Amino acid sequence: MHNEILLLLSVVLYFGGVLAFHCLWGARGLYCWTVLATVAANIEVLIVIQAFGMEQTLGNVMFASTFLVTDILSETVSKKAANQAVNMGIAASLIFTLVSQLWLTFTPAPTDWAMPSIRAVFSNTPRLMLSSFVVYAICQKFDVWAYHKWWEFTEKRCGDSRRYLWLRNNGSTLISQFLNSLLFNFAAFLGVHKLPTLISIFLSSYVIFIFTSLLDTPVIYLARKIKPRCP
Repeated sequence: MHNEILLLLSVVLYFGGVLAFHCLWGARGLYCWTVLATVAANIEVLIVIQAFGMEQTLGNVMFASTFLVTDILSETVSKKAANQAVNMGIAASLIFTLVSQLWLTFTPAPTDWAMPSIRAVFSNTPRLMLSSFVVYAICQKFDVWAYHKWWEFTEKRCGDSRRYLWLRNNGSTLISQFLNSLLFNFAAFLGVHKLPTLISIFLSSYVIFIFTSLLDTPVIYLARKIKPRCP
């Protein structure tokens, strides 16, 4: 149960981090979290673990926190602010790809001990980052669009813009994360892992995303309560 406990702790840490950044710095804090989470998730995804009886990559929980960020920004600031966070995440992925590849072009000193490990990790970065770059842009833009479509639907149905937050939160995120799991895992790992492993990673990734999507609903309610949207 070691990995399972760590995954649960990571949900508390990451979602708590999003809420703390939101409380302390508002939209600017959430923009910062997006950059941090986008870079960290693309490094974590290189690690494959066994947890809850499934083979899965790390990075799922951290990446799920970026969907929470855009939902909070959509709910408490504006659609424009949510799209701005997505754009920052895309830019962070691109810059980090360039920076990490630049590291590999240096000739290490005879006393260097880090370069072999750096090469082992970041020699795979271009494909992962390119896959992440494209999939992140598609899925996050779709998530923001879907969130506001759900919002229009629920407001028309009940005449209250604050009701059914749980529906627009989960309705947009669950579809977006299905697309993310499918597109990213096959784009990044096809030919790297065997097909049964790839399918297992895809299914486990989406199960984690379902779990995190449901868990982030109380967080977005709390975020709206702490910093409600200005009229």
